[in-house]
Amino acid sequence: MKKKLIVLGSSNVDYILKVPHFLLPGETLAGDQYQVALGGKGANQAVAAGRAGANITFIAAVGDDDVGKWAITQFQKDQINTALMTVIKGEKTGVALIFVNHEGENMIGIYAGANAHVTPELVTPFISEITAADMLLMQLETPIETLELAAEKAKNAGVKVVLNPAPARDLTDAFLANIDIITPNETEAQILTGITVETDKDADLASQALHQKGIETVIITLGKRGAWVSVKTKDDSRGTGELVPGFMVKAVDTIGAGDTFNGALVTALLEDQTLFDAVKIAHAAGALAVMKEGAQPAIPWREEIEAFLKAQA
Repeated sequence: MKKKLIVLGSSNVDYILKVPHFLLPGETLAGDQYQVALGGKGANQAVAAGRAGANITFIAAVGDDDVGKWAITQFQKDQINTALMTVIKGEKTGVALIFVNHEGENMIGIYAGANAHVTPELVTPFISEITAADMLLMQLETPIETLELAAEKAKNAGVKVVLNPAPARDLTDAFLANIDIITPNETEAQILTGITVETDKDADLASQALHQKGIETVIITLGKRGAWVSVKTKDDSRGTGELVPGFMVKAVDTIGAGDTFNGALVTALLEDQTLFDAVKIAHAAGALAVMKEGAQPAIPWREEIEAFLKAQA
């Protein structure tokens, strides 16, 4: 029987406008392409895990609107158990307004909507499901007190807790002490540690700072360069890290690439891949995602990831 993954996070609808460049204050700019797609960091990571073959249940909330109905139906098509999703009466599903420039970079504004209702009170009835799982994956688009509760309960039950600390924000040491694996990008690592991450040495220093907060495994994603992977065991005086290179591809749209990386990563770990092999698989999934437009529409299925890795080999 497959190991069980719980993803606790957000579900949005993305309104995406592709523009020649990012707008200046007061500027009106004609876009080249417009797209409406399902998104949200939690949902993206859940979809990435589902398409990669995970046994995954999603804890999230959507509004009682057409978007919420669309989301739940699509999640089920993406091999996600939606039994623990909640429809919030009188509320809208979360919204992300996204500008994408011609280099594939993006700027995003978010309205939480139903995501703000994922409170400790809403999640408490699901704690038994969380503590019965093998792994819990979370992000930072839902109320922090909910994440703190889930992390503490999961950690105490021996569940592996994975945090993608995005969108970037300060986090307490008490919360971080309940995290087993953390996956920040350079900006998020800097906010958490105060260390600017530009080189491998910087990544190593930031990883050591996070290890000191009680986190065993630190994976700092570095865009097209790959990821700095550092592990500290109880017997180590400091963590041991190295760069795991990514794959060079033509980026069309980077929306959801990090989420795809995280979903594929935890799926591979649950299938007992080694950490470094899991990171390579996650790199492959992320590379495939940036070659297509949108968040969830670009997330690859397992067959695509395996074919990509075979071609690269």
